[in-house]
Amino acid sequence: MVQLKRKNRRQNNEVNAGSMADIAFLLLVFFLVATTIVEDKGILVKLPPWDPNQEPIDVNQEHVLTVLINHENGIYAEGEETDVTAIRSITKTFIETKLMAFQDTKKTPVVSITNDKQTSYNTYIGVYNEIKAAYNELWDELSQELYNQDYLYLSTIQKRNVKKKIPLVISEAEQNDYGS
Repeated sequence: MVQLKRKNRRQNNEVNAGSMADIAFLLLVFFLVATTIVEDKGILVKLPPWDPNQEPIDVNQEHVLTVLINHENGIYAEGEETDVTAIRSITKTFIETKLMAFQDTKKTPVVSITNDKQTSYNTYIGVYNEIKAAYNELWDELSQELYNQDYLYLSTIQKRNVKKKIPLVISEAEQNDYGS
């Protein structure tokens, strides 16, 4: 009898790693291109242009609504303790009163926010939002009066006219140590 020779078939367990670096590089490029990077957003505030020669402007304190936030997140408007929800109405009343008093002059009311270094971010943002909301309500009321439309739906020129009559002036003072 003739025996057939069996061929020794061993399976080759090696993986061709020659193109692994190429594949890893392509995956890296794909994820870099396909991924969107979320940017942190803060408070959008338009700052005036920097002028190193400009001297500080003296403002009459009667024209300034002072809002103070201390280290315990206590909120004080014009020296009286209040809470975040009352800031909007206090600000709105102050601005309306001052605008009536300044009708024939070019003076504008100023809202000043001063906070302690240990004030929580949430409290500060809450106060800032309420002040901005007061201005938004005043702009809406004036745009209804002048144009019978909400401020949001006004043209750019109309919005500029409204903001000229009720200018947004928020002063943010340096942080202090009120709680120490």
